Amino acid sequence: MPVRQNSKKLFFLPLLISSALFSQAHNVSDGYQKPEDPLVIRNLEEWQDLKFGLFMHWGTYSQWGIVESWSLCPEDESWTRRNPEHGKSYYEYVKNYENLQSTFNPTQFDPQKWADAVKKAGMKYVVFTTKHHDGFAMFNTRESDYKITSSKTPFSKNPKADVTKEIFNTFRKEGFKIGAYFSKPDWHSDEYWWSYFPPKDRNVNYDPTKYPEKWNRFKKFTFSQLNEITSNYGKIDILWLDGGWVRPFRTIDPKVEWQRTIKVEQDIDMDKIGNMARKNQPGIIIVDRTVPGKWENYVTPEQAVPEHALSIPWESCITMGDSFSYVPNDHYKSSQKIIETLIKIISRGGNYLMNIAPGPGGDFDAIVYDRLKEISGWMEINQSAVFATRTLPPYHEGDLYYTQSKDGNTINIFHLDEKPEYQAPAGLSFLLPEKWTPKSLTVLGVSSKIQWERKGNRIYVKLPEERATLKYATVIRIRR
Repeated sequence: MPVRQNSKKLFFLPLLISSALFSQAHNVSDGYQKPEDPLVIRNLEEWQDLKFGLFMHWGTYSQWGIVESWSLCPEDESWTRRNPEHGKSYYEYVKNYENLQSTFNPTQFDPQKWADAVKKAGMKYVVFTTKHHDGFAMFNTRESDYKITSSKTPFSKNPKADVTKEIFNTFRKEGFKIGAYFSKPDWHSDEYWWSYFPPKDRNVNYDPTKYPEKWNRFKKFTFSQLNEITSNYGKIDILWLDGGWVRPFRTIDPKVEWQRTIKVEQDIDMDKIGNMARKNQPGIIIVDRTVPGKWENYVTPEQAVPEHALSIPWESCITMGDSFSYVPNDHYKSSQKIIETLIKIISRGGNYLMNIAPGPGGDFDAIVYDRLKEISGWMEINQSAVFATRTLPPYHEGDLYYTQSKDGNTINIFHLDEKPEYQAPAGLSFLLPEKWTPKSLTVLGVSSKIQWERKGNRIYVKLPEERATLKYATVIRIRR
């Protein structure tokens, strides 16, 4: 199944997809354009060193514990279904959904607590949802009163009411790169879903070529909000634009199922937006998701990992739980599974953007902090094999995954067994990359001397009893 950019609560998506399907969904083979701006190139290189980031979907919808925004969409899909307790008719439901603004008061909000926990777990950048498809702004926009800082929102009286400002300032102070998620479609805006017509699906509900003045007002509205984010919130490193159906009609790929649902022109003028963002934030990475060209600086498989290494910058956005938005009693992935996924991603040249959803009170579930603490213990020992590394053929052999240092003088071989609880084997054998003459071999987290030998193009390693202390994965380091 190809990556679906239309939903973020896809329990049924596999965590591995073929490179062919990945290319089809993201136009990798013929659409990626390497940036020419030297500041953007440098920022991308730095971003590729970071490997592990935090994604946060948070909004008024957390109060109902539902899929973010999508229940407003009049499509018959599993992720758009509405609870009749929240409104018997569609319009009653929308009214009640939008009225969640009047009860949103996340008084437990403490971004320093989040930053401390995820930093110890090795995360080095953050992407926060400043506005999702529902149009509710989690920042202090002047363009709409549908926002967290509105007097209609109880949390507006809190000194930390502009949560985007608080999150960005806090994480930036801790050394994180800062990413602003922003939805191009806005289902609250009368310039996108015009109240004269009922909404038909996720797309604009009128023909922009027939009503150009209305569409131009929406373009101006979108430009103004993005200008606010890139002007008023300090240094922004990544502008992460979602809602890929808002795109020039000529860019639609008919081979991609969800893109075939786009019936009208929805050109938002990305050149104007991108040039403005780069003027406000020189070197900013812009991610116009699924729209190939100069403004998709890296590609973003969702809830999926390509099977093979890719030669372009990419990032998998994957949830820690089952959902991108907060759901009570969500099923969170084990630390074992999270670390296995991280290793697979970095061995194929990608970054892992792991989503954790704050609840209605403004904090993560307690189990999230348990997971982050467990991950931090593994990172303390093995972080040198994770960060600032690059791919290395053969990339992957059986249960073994390879990375190398950027200077090419160190190889890291990760062993996984993908059982519920990892047990390091007594011995390992792996293929030595071409033109490599190893001078030393160590196992991270093991102080004992390691017995090893080379036979032809293979290395044979005997692990000591101390291997029993290793958790989640064994990491072998070779230097030449």
